[in-house]
Amino acid sequence: MAKQPMLKFISVERDMPKKRDATTRNQDFGEIYAEFATVSAKEQASRCSQCGVPYCQSHCPLHNNIPDWLHLTATGRLEEAYGISQATNTFPEICGRICPQDRLCEGNCVIEQSGHETVTIGAVEKFITDTAWEKGWVKPISPQQERPESVGIIGAGPGGLAAADHLRRAGVQVTVYDSHDRAGGLLTYGIPGFKLEKNIVVRRNDQLVQGGVSFQLNCTVGKDINFSDIRQAHDAVIIATGVYKSRDLHGPGVKSEGIVEAIDFLTCSNRKSFGDEVPEFESGELNAEDKKVVVIGGGDTAMDCVRTAVRQGAKSVKCLYRRDRANMPGSQRETMNAEEEGVEFVWLTAPKGFAGNPVTGVMVQKMRLGQPDASGRQTPEVIEGADYVEEASLVIKALGFEPENLPVLWDQPELEVTRWGTIKAEFTTGATEMEGVYAIGDIVRGASLVVWAIRDGRDCADAILEKFQNTATIAAE
Repeated sequence: MAKQPMLKFISVERDMPKKRDATTRNQDFGEIYAEFATVSAKEQASRCSQCGVPYCQSHCPLHNNIPDWLHLTATGRLEEAYGISQATNTFPEICGRICPQDRLCEGNCVIEQSGHETVTIGAVEKFITDTAWEKGWVKPISPQQERPESVGIIGAGPGGLAAADHLRRAGVQVTVYDSHDRAGGLLTYGIPGFKLEKNIVVRRNDQLVQGGVSFQLNCTVGKDINFSDIRQAHDAVIIATGVYKSRDLHGPGVKSEGIVEAIDFLTCSNRKSFGDEVPEFESGELNAEDKKVVVIGGGDTAMDCVRTAVRQGAKSVKCLYRRDRANMPGSQRETMNAEEEGVEFVWLTAPKGFAGNPVTGVMVQKMRLGQPDASGRQTPEVIEGADYVEEASLVIKALGFEPENLPVLWDQPELEVTRWGTIKAEFTTGATEMEGVYAIGDIVRGASLVVWAIRDGRDCADAILEKFQNTATIAAE
């Protein structure tokens, strides 16, 4: 009788790839987790219960066939596992590294709910595709037949790149426009290397170029090229710009020198990692070395900032967040990693202003949690008379992002937006009210996850392909 390869969650404990020691890893920007050995990946995948209703799959925005590729990994059929994984996810090795699995697939794993600790889905996903690249199983983009239609994509972030990949594989002619000098968006310039080493992103960008996707980089729509010209040049246009306008603070001293935006700080650091010359880093403006750093915010961007500041050699790094740990929007895993690396979290605190110019401190209000708001989260309330000043020589604002005013920037008043400034588009297809114009990712959803952008890019590409096919069919009749 064949040995049962799965359901080993009772006899095999959950394990993650070895994590580098905090005192070592906080000295560089290398990824902090080692790769699973093949035997470890098979063993961890074998913990899957193969449940009848796979909540891991239903809580994944891409609805990845997680139980299937876990089973294939456990039985040593890695190439097949990669095929199943790639079928629903354009960039599985990226999602395996940066998705908040604790809030998505792993957080909803059936064995996690039963007290046996979740399957390490993200680490196995990363292992499968890294192995596929190593073994040559990742095939070049090679359409079976070229199509005459062309699509222009504005934004080379994960949503735009996912759409480009999907369309190009179908033979569509694709041009991607982006204001940066490298493709990848936040994957390249927002997320630090200790979470996503840049060669992983570069490898995918190269695959797209080699597959025939054209990139127009250092190209800002509304400045270097008009939106109307892009529309005229293509049969369809996808807006995938993301949201990059930083939310601001109010109060005395907010314009003081030494108070910077998170996106500027992270972009500067990532450029240094590429070996670029970055004057703002060399001048110290966007360099945390020997400074008392205070980061304001509680999301994943704030976690990226505090951990980057540690690696740059800050004297101290503190994170102020107006709620408590349980209500923090960022990944709990990232919070734990940051604490291990020396970051201090100051819960239930909010800034009311800043002292000094250049900044010397943050004027802090202590908070308590009151009644829940409309979303069910408890509303922070100020504790009167409990203010104090937190010393700081560099303050990083990581309060989230909002959409830029694209109708004005692009001189397209007919481009409809919501009251939040996001583009009005169908969630299922990305179609807007403008003929042939689609929008996906954060510019529609607001600041969200990479995995949602990938999902939107793939769905939009499918909708465009269906429209092209219907148009071709009508023309042939």
